[in-house]
Amino acid sequence: MTYDILLALITFAFVSSITPGPNNLMLMASGANFGFRRTVPHMLGIGLGFTFMVLLVGTGLVKVFEAYPVSYLGLKIASVVYLLYLAWKIAHAAPAKEEAATGTPMTFLQAAAFQWVNPKAWAMALTATTAYTPDHTLTAIMIVALIFGAVNLPSVSVWTILGQQMARILTNPRRLFFFNWTMAALLVASLYPVLWPS
Repeated sequence: MTYDILLALITFAFVSSITPGPNNLMLMASGANFGFRRTVPHMLGIGLGFTFMVLLVGTGLVKVFEAYPVSYLGLKIASVVYLLYLAWKIAHAAPAKEEAATGTPMTFLQAAAFQWVNPKAWAMALTATTAYTPDHTLTAIMIVALIFGAVNLPSVSVWTILGQQMARILTNPRRLFFFNWTMAALLVASLYPVLWPS
């Protein structure tokens, strides 16, 4: 892997990790509803789950999709259904004082598993492993995965902190209700590139 490709990969990893998407929108909502500390397992699940996903996608899953295109369609349908379910859960989250007693943030394993039905994660993993590993060697794939692992966690932390800071103005149940429904709507809107690719 040349220096130019490495620099381009780091840039791609940062931009794709820091921009809005299902993971970041859910982290922002979790930071607002549960705080930073209780959202840490969710953040770690995203970072490590996505790193593992890149390794598997790079080492052969792309070939499965090429051989059996219907499997990718099935994954896309499952992704859309699951994201709609998550949007519903975010929209109907209880006010903060009730949530503290009854609600739970996403766990490490739930967040890691979510990467497999996250359309943006698939787009990132497929792009990274096809565009930035021209020789498709295991070493190049591991470098891509490690760079994403290193860049992803600080990037997603920003969204959790932003949500946590927003919690200060979300003490009013009406404001929290509006925030949660806005986050749910944005999560649904993030499906647009998947359902209607350009």
